Amino acid sequence: MAETPTSIEHLLPAGVEKTPVELSIVVPALNERITVTEFVEWCKAGITQVGVSAQILIVDSSTDETPQLALAAGAEVLRVPKRGLGRAYIDAIPFIRGKWIVMGDADLTYDFRELAPFVAEFKKGAEYVMGSRFAGSIEDGAMPGLHRYFGTPLTTWILNRIYHSRYSDIHCGMRGLTREALAKIDLKSQSWEYASEMVLKAARLGLRIAEVPVKFYKDREGRLSHHRRMGWLSPWIAGWINLKVMLVYTPDSFLLKPGFVLALFGLVLSFALSAGPLTIFGIGFNLYWMLLGVTCATLGYSCIQIGVAARIMHRLRPGIAERVQNFLTYDRGMLISGASFGVGLVLVGSLVWRYVSGGLRLESLSHPAILGLLLIILGFQTFCFTLLLEMAQRVARKNEA
Repeated sequence: MAETPTSIEHLLPAGVEKTPVELSIVVPALNERITVTEFVEWCKAGITQVGVSAQILIVDSSTDETPQLALAAGAEVLRVPKRGLGRAYIDAIPFIRGKWIVMGDADLTYDFRELAPFVAEFKKGAEYVMGSRFAGSIEDGAMPGLHRYFGTPLTTWILNRIYHSRYSDIHCGMRGLTREALAKIDLKSQSWEYASEMVLKAARLGLRIAEVPVKFYKDREGRLSHHRRMGWLSPWIAGWINLKVMLVYTPDSFLLKPGFVLALFGLVLSFALSAGPLTIFGIGFNLYWMLLGVTCATLGYSCIQIGVAARIMHRLRPGIAERVQNFLTYDRGMLISGASFGVGLVLVGSLVWRYVSGGLRLESLSHPAILGLLLIILGFQTFCFTLLLEMAQRVARKNEA
């Protein structure tokens, strides 16, 4: 039995040269000796059908004879350490020679004899082409019912709601993109979550997206899927990791608008009641309403900060990030936080004076003092956020250097 490679090694079959091609089929493989030879034949049939120059690149970290079988069948083999599915694609980037890329699995669950829909969309100008098993066909027994009717539809719905996309199957393993789109996406995920990272970044970056139907087959006799090899908990772990990616990469999608609404409501309520209780249309607004306003303003401002920070750190909307950074400079942020903190201290100081002059007793709370506490909180939040943005910019400049 072969050992998992400890470094990257690129193996070429006889007669293959490192020249540019139109299409690269890039597929990770881990112990796929049962299917890999036929898979390469499927790729060749699909390439012949579309009539383009192509590269078949198997990104392999197997301990069985998968790399030897793939090489003998005519595929290039990139031997890489076993570091995760997303990492396999990242390792492959320097060795991809095509202007179009189709990704998938080497287990014969996706039909790589049918590359024509992907190539057709590339020729129309698509930058990201997503396969859809639901728009195509799913063989009986190919997908567990829990995945087919609950997990995949639910996570697809969540991603579409967050990113305003129109995918029908975000977990389909067969997908394509241009070389330039791959560079824009700048893949970071090391494991299963690469799939969600790709689809959400394609949507957020405004890439020209197309969706094509694909066929999905059940595992061949004698082969177990990687999820089944890892146990019943594996799909749940994969789903949790993918959900984390959806939330972490662009929290601005679901935090900014609610944050602005909460902050505006809270500020209006707090300032309106800063002079004392009010009665509007027979409804009394007292100190408790003001405390609600303080809470809403604080929570809303926190949402805004996280949303803005996400746009700047991930730079999936670079134009917006630049405008925010140009407005909230270090000097301006410090002035705003200092002014807010200072006014807040003055208003709270009036309550402290009443407390001291009244013999260390208070008969009632002061509405202006509550507003002062809010201004102190917002001032401190602005101070911390200004430091965070300044640190983020310094890290970004260091990485670019």
